[in-house]
Amino acid sequence: QVQLVESGGGLVQAGGSLRLSCAASGLTFSNYAMGWFRQAPGKEREFVAHISGSGGITSYADSVKGRFTISRDNAKNTVYLQMNSLKPEDTAVYYCAVRSGSRYRDQKEYDYWGQGTQVTVSS
Repeated sequence: QVQLVESGGGLVQAGGSLRLSCAASGLTFSNYAMGWFRQAPGKEREFVAHISGSGGITSYADSVKGRFTISRDNAKNTVYLQMNSLKPEDTAVYYCAVRSGSRYRDQKEYDYWGQGTQVTVSS
């Protein structure tokens, strides 16, 4: 079965950086686009970033564009989210997911999800 395991979350001061990882198993990883989403307390889960199966196409939410970078290593079955210049409003649980549908910003287009990793940015 498909499993996704996120890691790399933690507590960081505003302006700092974190790198999230998501290790996938149970699928031919390079065949699937991947996404990162986040959910802050009291808010709905929202799209953060997306990467195609080959890694050649990436997309970002406007709120993180220029600060976050999504990448993947298909040899390691892992997708990453490098987060720089973090802000308190980036505080959330971050999830990676496998996309099977066509609309990359829509979480309904994602079939498999990790358990999430907490990112807390202090001011």
